[in-house]
Amino acid sequence: MTEKLEAQLKNILSDGIPITRVSQGAEAIVFRTNVHPYLNSFLTNEPDRLESSRLPPHAHSFIIKYRPPKAYRHPTLDKTLTKHRTLAEARLLQKLSAAGINVPGIIHVDFRQGIIWMEDIIGPSTAKSTDIKDEMRGSLKNWIWDYEKEHGETSISADTEGNPQNKYIKTLIVRVGQEIGKLHMTDTVHGDLTTSNILLRPNTVPLTQNVETAPKKQKADNDLELEPVLIDFGLGSYSTLAEDKAVDLYVLERAVGSTHPVNSELYSSWLLDGYVSYCQSDKKGSGPAKIKEVLRKLQDVRLRGRKRSMVG
Repeated sequence: MTEKLEAQLKNILSDGIPITRVSQGAEAIVFRTNVHPYLNSFLTNEPDRLESSRLPPHAHSFIIKYRPPKAYRHPTLDKTLTKHRTLAEARLLQKLSAAGINVPGIIHVDFRQGIIWMEDIIGPSTAKSTDIKDEMRGSLKNWIWDYEKEHGETSISADTEGNPQNKYIKTLIVRVGQEIGKLHMTDTVHGDLTTSNILLRPNTVPLTQNVETAPKKQKADNDLELEPVLIDFGLGSYSTLAEDKAVDLYVLERAVGSTHPVNSELYSSWLLDGYVSYCQSDKKGSGPAKIKEVLRKLQDVRLRGRKRSMVG
């Protein structure tokens, strides 16, 4: 089935554009390509020409998100839903990007075919690589797994004063929480917050420096300085409800608990610390008032989740 859907996309793209499947969900399939939709492919292979173009220096690959037709739906309904969902996700990404949220940049949208062509986020595992088949791409989930493997998952603790390793991972996870706070302050909910849907890429602000006061154009060390990027907004939506934001946080808590069980409580507390600190810093807006309501709702959602787990 996957091969058939890949053939469908290749037929739509034409011109022999190479694609490599990255992942597949219930609604869409994600591919990677080294060809820009508007520029000749040689730009991604010749550094001199790439530098003279408007593409970022690392733009040797791009992401194509494809919503294939669903045979079980009426063709007219299927086209309508595909168009609506593709446009909704693209508009949401554009809105968040304009608001300063770290999300992939939109390059091209074909809403009739269900295609979004976007920036490929180059994570720490591939920052020095040109292999577009490398699927690690620095998700937060994989990064934490690697970090725990290197330093020992039982050695990670709340002691950040005498342990630089603990301080580093805490600072990074707190920053992830801050990014989620930025998202929610725009009254946007993700809908599927997991550590797989948070990528890490080289950052322009060192983790040891305050996010608000650091220079915006400071050079970063690709191996150490990372920032979170939120991806996959297929279930994202606009919402002013504290309940929806609390559900976002609860889904992330559950994801952390299932993928990083040994330190899940510590990681979740650091995420919430970052979330709260960002929302409370929004003095010009209503951040402090909003965060109180979100935290109250989060307690309610947790109780409902525990009851559901108990009764099955």
